[in-house]
Amino acid sequence: MKLIAGLGNPGARYARTRHNLGFMAADRLASELTTSFTRIQDNGAIARAHYVGETVLLVKPQTFMNLSGRAVAAIARRAGCEPEDILVLVDDTQLPLGKIRLRPGGSAGGHNGLKSIIAHLGSDNFARLRMGVGTEIMTRIDDLSAYVLSRFRPEEAPLVAEMVDNAAQAALCWLEAGVERTMNRFN
Repeated sequence: MKLIAGLGNPGARYARTRHNLGFMAADRLASELTTSFTRIQDNGAIARAHYVGETVLLVKPQTFMNLSGRAVAAIARRAGCEPEDILVLVDDTQLPLGKIRLRPGGSAGGHNGLKSIIAHLGSDNFARLRMGVGTEIMTRIDDLSAYVLSRFRPEEAPLVAEMVDNAAQAALCWLEAGVERTMNRFN
């Protein structure tokens, strides 16, 4: 079993914000897999699909970004997923808008959602697909928070849609071919 978690914040107030790129990519992936988020369990909206002979759980934590690990770890344990079976879809302020980058593991890179998942899993050995929200210079943490919680500008919409599509395709490739081949294709 594989688990793909798209990170974001629940509720209409946060929909379509930069910090909710993980939710957007998870929704796009659910569409590709012809499934939908139909149930809530362990503080996560869950969709189940089958792809290339593998059962796949798609998860959108409903705990808010900074507590994402509670839902991801609980669902992973219930499903019997090891950290190596997990892919996290997440926004990244260090990547230019439109860029995606897959890594097989590593640090949280300052992202509170990833910090929470690492803490609750007790491991950083899970893949993460980072999606760029832009590299605008933020001089104060309040500015960064306001920036990631802001909506995309209309002129950014085509690039965001393309990035979300690419992220969904990269997640499918991860399921088919693993992290190394996906990195070679999408990074």
